[in-house]
This record gives sequence, C-alpha cells and structure tokens, in this order.
Amino acid sequence: MQLIKKDILDMESLSSDEINLILDTAKQMKEISQRPIKKVPTLRGKTVVLFFYEASTRTRVSFDIAAKRLSADCHSIAANTSSMVKGETLLDTAKNLEAMNPDVIVIRHSSAGAPHFLAQNTEASIINAGDGMHAHPTQSLLDLMTVKEAKGHIEGLRIAIIGDISHSRVARCNCHGFTKMGAEVILAGPPTMIPKGIEQLGVRVTHDMGEAVSNSDVIMMLRIQKERQKGFLFSTEREYARTFGLSLKRLEKARDDVLVMHPGPINRGVEISSEVADGPHSIILDQVTNGVAVRMAVLYLLAGGVRHVDAH
Repeated sequence: MQLIKKDILDMESLSSDEINLILDTAKQMKEISQRPIKKVPTLRGKTVVLFFYEASTRTRVSFDIAAKRLSADCHSIAANTSSMVKGETLLDTAKNLEAMNPDVIVIRHSSAGAPHFLAQNTEASIINAGDGMHAHPTQSLLDLMTVKEAKGHIEGLRIAIIGDISHSRVARCNCHGFTKMGAEVILAGPPTMIPKGIEQLGVRVTHDMGEAVSNSDVIMMLRIQKERQKGFLFSTEREYARTFGLSLKRLEKARDDVLVMHPGPINRGVEISSEVADGPHSIILDQVTNGVAVRMAVLYLLAGGVRHVDAH
C-alpha cells in the first residue's frame, strides 16, 4: 500500500488502513534508531523545513532528528527569527519558502487551520505539528503506536483521557484515532474543561475521575493549558489535583496492567504525581521514543519514492 495523500493534517482524514500503514512503517523506522549508526540514505537530496510558530521541545526536536536520520537536509525556522516579526503574512512566508523548493514543510501554529491553508496554497507536502486547539496528528499516531506496541492491539481497549479536554488538540486527535481503530474512549475532567457536544466523536464523557479510571486499559493524563484558557476554569491547582490528579491510590482502581501516558510537558503534582509518572505503569518516555519513529515514517511516506498526489 502507498500513502496517496500530499499532506498529513489531522486524524479525521486518515483511514484506518492509512493509519496502519504509518504505524507499520514507523515500526520499521524504529529499528534504525536502535543501530550504532542511526542514519540511512533514504531521503538524501530531500529538503525538510521546520516552521514552528509556537514553542515546542519534543515535537520539534523529534522531527529534526527524524529528518536527519533519513539523511534529509533539515532547516529550522522560529517565528521570532523569521520575517513574520516584520509583518510578513503566513502565506507570503510560505510562498517564499516554497520558492526554495522544499519537499516538506512541518508547521506548528497558534491558529487552527493554518496547516490546511498552507496545504491548499503550496505544492510542498505539509505536516501539521499542532494548530491551535484543533489537531496534532503525529502525536496521536505515536500514541497509537505506543499502545499497540505495549498491548499488541488497540481494538477493544478502554482508553481514558483525563484533564483539560477543551483546550487539547491531542485529546481531539486521539478521540478520532483510537475510536477509528476500535477502542472505547472515555473523557473526564471538570465540566468547565469538557467541550459541549464532544460525544459526537463517538466517545463517552464523565466528570467522575473514579469512573474514568475504573477498569481502564490506558489512562492518558493532560496538563491544564493555562496559556489557552480565558478566565478561571477551576478553583486552585491543589483542588484540581485532589479531584482530577492521578495518584497511586487512584491508579489502584484501574486494571493491573494499565498503561499511563502523557503527551507532555508534565505538571508534576497537578494532573499526575511523580510516583505515577515515573512508576512501572508509565510509558511516557516510550511515547517520546516512538515520536521519532512515527515522524520518520510520515516524512518517508510523503517525501520518499513516487507519490500519487490525491486531494488534500
């Protein structure tokens, strides 16, 4: 099977077959990162531009590592060092980048829809590395890979996603990704942090932390995204931790072989205790490891070999 898409923009537009193709490719790519010499010539002569309008550590570095392990030429641009600080529009910046003939542009932007806008107006392949509160497809893909690797399957699993759902592009993407792959997804958090109508994505909603954790195969904790919140959505961090934080005691209600995940960055002692984040159930660092493999896979599938371009 071949990926016929020009861009990777969200999880809604990926079929289950396409997701499996990416995960299978990522599994092969992971082996490269385990070699003494972590480099192959697969994308030699290809150019990847990382354009990050928002702050990032894991996503930006893993895309950079992924491109270089495939021998692509990788160039990184931050918004505060680009001509955008001089008033240049996003489209003009992209058009000027495109004039240099890159093969792939990886973009993170604070405005939802910015990657889709670029995909419609540039010939280069666009990978969405996070746009506002909308989508973060490679994070969802690495989460799917990590769960499948640890459990052997995704279908039939109970996935609890807990925290600031309203402001989380990771939560939205994982609702699409996990349900599409046959898992049951339950969302939990304060009523002020659960968007109305999210049940339409095929998920369940509860405001009871105990109900969410009970019998879950996977628990994914999300941080409170204060930078996106407008107004106070909870009383204090201490109260939030007491009601919706994942502690060792609360973890006892889950299955014995439960997996604990977090997309990072972690606010220790708020949404998750250090004992849980660093404990035997945690696969948080496995997520980071698999992030490189997944991003190698999408770069390869978009830029490697012959691609039959279909609709965006």
